[in-house]
Amino acid sequence: MKNPFITNGYAGSEYFCDRKHETDDMRSLLVNENNIAIISPRRIGKTELINHVFDCDEFRTKYHCFLVDIYATQSVSDLVNMLGKAVLEELKPKGRNAWEKFVTAIGSIRSEITFDINGQPSWSVGLGEINNPIATLDEIFRYLQSADRPCIVAIDEFQQITKYGDATVEATLRTYVQKTTNAHFIFAGSQRHLMNGMFTSPSRPFYQSVTIMNLKPLEINKYIEFANDKFKEGGKRFDPAVLENLYGRFDGVTSYIHRILNILYSRTGDGQACSVDMVDPAIDFVVRLSSDTYESLFYQMPQKQRAVFLAIASEGKATEVMSGSFVKRHSLVSASSVSSAIKGLLDKDFITNDNGVYSVYDKFFQIWLSKRGMI
Repeated sequence: MKNPFITNGYAGSEYFCDRKHETDDMRSLLVNENNIAIISPRRIGKTELINHVFDCDEFRTKYHCFLVDIYATQSVSDLVNMLGKAVLEELKPKGRNAWEKFVTAIGSIRSEITFDINGQPSWSVGLGEINNPIATLDEIFRYLQSADRPCIVAIDEFQQITKYGDATVEATLRTYVQKTTNAHFIFAGSQRHLMNGMFTSPSRPFYQSVTIMNLKPLEINKYIEFANDKFKEGGKRFDPAVLENLYGRFDGVTSYIHRILNILYSRTGDGQACSVDMVDPAIDFVVRLSSDTYESLFYQMPQKQRAVFLAIASEGKATEVMSGSFVKRHSLVSASSVSSAIKGLLDKDFITNDNGVYSVYDKFFQIWLSKRGMI
């Protein structure tokens, strides 16, 4: 039997833990033509949830469902490129009638679509190579409006558009979304302060245009039930205290827990039991494999960012980081230097900000710091 604790992507409903209420709510909202914003820290499982929502007979047969991750984009041109590629890749398996209409629609870059010996199209446009992104964006949205099925477009890490340096991008996208009645949208984001700013501020174009869902960690009892079932199916036993231990250490964040469960499952023999004393060696294994990476990342940080990073890591969950007491407690330079360092650390995803509570984004990085005696 394959390892049931998948650490990379969505592998089907069999390996998906709970989220029944969220799944039902999202499907109902989308079928009834609502747009949704999902806000959660990274690694909670929002991308897998979107894939799970799409993974049902109704959505497979009645809709075109597109998922595009724009985390790596730096401009509107990059966004359009990733969106167009995602649409084409989703349509290709559905046959020529499905993808040909899209290829015909994007006249501005049709020459950049290449075909293999079997006549299958490929998106050959590199990042930054779309010269007139608004024209291509217009063509993509015209296709969505005229598609033979209703479309659902999920844009992951949507807060990235706030970093393009283009003050008009939000209003432009909002206009297209509003006019496209044949498509509905899921805007998923992991940086709460940026997502909240876009969707809850009256001065922003997307204000009151979506139903906001704040995704929380899985319920521990559901997680214990899932883990126990998977170990049992593999002919192994599972001590619920293992999950309780991991859940507390990693604040219920699915990605970290699943990664350790993957290792624990592989180290538990047939007929044997997975026990709490196996947890620390599994965590040590993950941290040891990433040690060189963490060391490089840490020493590449500017000195002031490194000092603030250590201060936040040492507190675990830091609040009032601009206060005099925080500055004094950690022997930092000044509140203004902390503010500047915080911005840089947030931009690079070294830390997260959840309603004014700052923490290290990568929990294994924090464990590495602890093992090195830095916090």
